[in-house]
Amino acid sequence: MPIYEYRCEACGHELEAIQRMSDAPLVECPGCGKLSLKKQISAAGFRLAGGGWYETDFKKDNKRNLAGDTASKPASKPPESKSAAPA
Repeated sequence: MPIYEYRCEACGHELEAIQRMSDAPLVECPGCGKLSLKKQISAAGFRLAGGGWYETDFKKDNKRNLAGDTASKPASKPPESKSAAPA
């Protein structure tokens, strides 16, 4: 279920509510009791990591977008040359 953010236009009280998408918006402020709550527009903050439909579907040319993928890592330094063992 999504988390919705609300702000009271009367007193400025802010709150978050977990609601179904089909639920009616909240209108009564728990801070002042007035019917002046308004739903805020906010961005969802999440990251899809690992395999799944978003990773395997909708990709072309066998490209992947995984956390820790070698394409996103800086180039590693070449291996050190081995010197001759002392005699």
